[in-house]
Amino acid sequence: MRHPRGHFPGVFVLANELAAQGRLTEEQHRFWRAGNDWYDAHYTNPTRVDPSVYDPRVHPGAVAWFKTSARHLIERVDGYLELLAAHGVECRRLESWDPGRILYEDEHQVVVAAEAPDAPRPGAAAPDGGTGPG
Repeated sequence: MRHPRGHFPGVFVLANELAAQGRLTEEQHRFWRAGNDWYDAHYTNPTRVDPSVYDPRVHPGAVAWFKTSARHLIERVDGYLELLAAHGVECRRLESWDPGRILYEDEHQVVVAAEAPDAPRPGAAAPDGGTGPG
């Protein structure tokens, strides 16, 4: 489902929305909180480098993608997929060598702006390809 900002959200946005809506069981909430805390500790939040990177007025449709080389980050996504599936939220893994215009990049991820909001661009970044959205 398309996010109100016009893009197709990633697993973290979807899980965060379930939590914000109070739809998680106590056990799911513990998993979600621990998972988000782990990710916060193990990779850079792009907004700490560029506070405007997700600003819809500046970069409409900006989404983050893990690079395929970030295996230690990707491997932990399965728990989020299980959480989403338990709530009937469909999602799928997408990959691309051309995800859109790169707004931010580090060793683990990129944030990109798709060129057209009506044409979702799956994937992650070159040079080593990627998977996402994150």
